[in-house]
Amino acid sequence: MADEKLVSSDAGFLKNNAVMATLRDTYSSFSRRRAALGLSNPGTVDNISREVQKDVFLTNSMFTGLRADLTRPFSVNPLFQVSHAFAMGSQGLPPYTFVALYGTSKVYLQGNVDNDGQLTARANYRWNSAFVTKTHVQIAPGPNPAMLSVDNDYTGQDFTASLKSINPSIIEGGLTGVFVGSYLQSLTPSLAVGLEAMWQRVALQSGPETAISYCAKYKGSDWIASAQVQEQGALSTSYWRRLTDKVEAGVDLNLQFAPGMGQSGLLRAGARKEGMTTLGAKYDFRNSSFRAQIDSSGRLSCLLEKRILPPVQLTFAGEMDHFKQQAKVGLAVSIEATSDDLMDQQVKGVATPTVPF
Repeated sequence: MADEKLVSSDAGFLKNNAVMATLRDTYSSFSRRRAALGLSNPGTVDNISREVQKDVFLTNSMFTGLRADLTRPFSVNPLFQVSHAFAMGSQGLPPYTFVALYGTSKVYLQGNVDNDGQLTARANYRWNSAFVTKTHVQIAPGPNPAMLSVDNDYTGQDFTASLKSINPSIIEGGLTGVFVGSYLQSLTPSLAVGLEAMWQRVALQSGPETAISYCAKYKGSDWIASAQVQEQGALSTSYWRRLTDKVEAGVDLNLQFAPGMGQSGLLRAGARKEGMTTLGAKYDFRNSSFRAQIDSSGRLSCLLEKRILPPVQLTFAGEMDHFKQQAKVGLAVSIEATSDDLMDQQVKGVATPTVPF
């Protein structure tokens, strides 16, 4: 009993001494002043230029050939649906892909398998309102290596911290893989700054490699500007602006400054400079959306999404490379076959869960 009382008194002293009380008061005062600034969450470093790269530009939406998507939702809450995707004459898309997804407010599961047997799976879990873990697995037949990535995002009131690992392993007797950590903090209601650090080691025989980049984002009343600088010599900037309620535009600039290489493989004094500038715009109409972009390499692209009926959508994609004298065209139709039970759930006002995509 005496020993237990002694341990209890020691623990109480560690928690209730003058130093700990000063630290608690300082932290409470800092938290109150921080909350009084009214700062909002700035997003993640990966999506620092989301308004330009994902909302305006159509780089991630371009396709060629013919494509047909048939989706059958079965439930609204929990979210559950399956889809069949068919493609012909398309670069990078398999002829057939089966997709199934399930989502609740805490769990998101998605699985894709194509006709070649390549399997892609995603599993996200929301531990609480601020912390989400995202897992991505890709397995392909043949000699192609499998890929595993685990992403952890913590979303605070005025900051976001992320830790990502790609193919982590300790099987070889040491740590290998790619690890990326990032942090983005709001300093004012308009300005946010952050950094991203990368550590990778392909194998134990090779030494580790590191890289650090710094970023900033400024948000105006109807425009957003962002910039990211890498210590290896890369600069990326973007500017987004909402022109009207239905029109938005963006511009992106990427510069690469790399040391030049001589004929013997040694570094030369000069530096190799490369750059790319892309300008794009998006127009939202009543039942359609049109996006177009042009870059400094001479490529002109456009994407038109038209909803003909509530369950039917047509998509037209086109790209022309003026310097290479090449043109690409794509046409897709998407059909959503809604069941009577699902329509009843929508009529009853069943709310869709906030899925941790």
